[in-house]
Amino acid sequence: MNLFRSTALGLILTTGLATLPLSASATEDNVSGDPNYTLEAPPAYAMMGDLLIARPLLIAGTIVGVAAFIVSLPFSALGGNVEEAADALIGTPGREAFVRCLGCTSSEKPYGQARQDSQGQY
Repeated sequence: MNLFRSTALGLILTTGLATLPLSASATEDNVSGDPNYTLEAPPAYAMMGDLLIARPLLIAGTIVGVAAFIVSLPFSALGGNVEEAADALIGTPGREAFVRCLGCTSSEKPYGQARQDSQGQY
């Protein structure tokens, strides 16, 4: 059983290392037509890091932000800044987790603004 595990692990690692240059060269030409990808054109390693590391952390941050917002809601309501607290604790990590394109660095530009910048009209 131990020989099978080590052989399978070696095969998986060898296959992954052998196909790494292929996946890196596949993203040189951006032909998706999506304005967000056209503006930034993220490489494959950025997409993989975003998918495996950043997105789960941002989703967890959004969940923690919801809990913090619920706890701080009475104080925010007394201070009159409920919208600002909701945007800071829930909106910002939620936009970065669910709206930002895969591998892009920021979701500061809304989708319509990115389309207008890339096409010159809209």
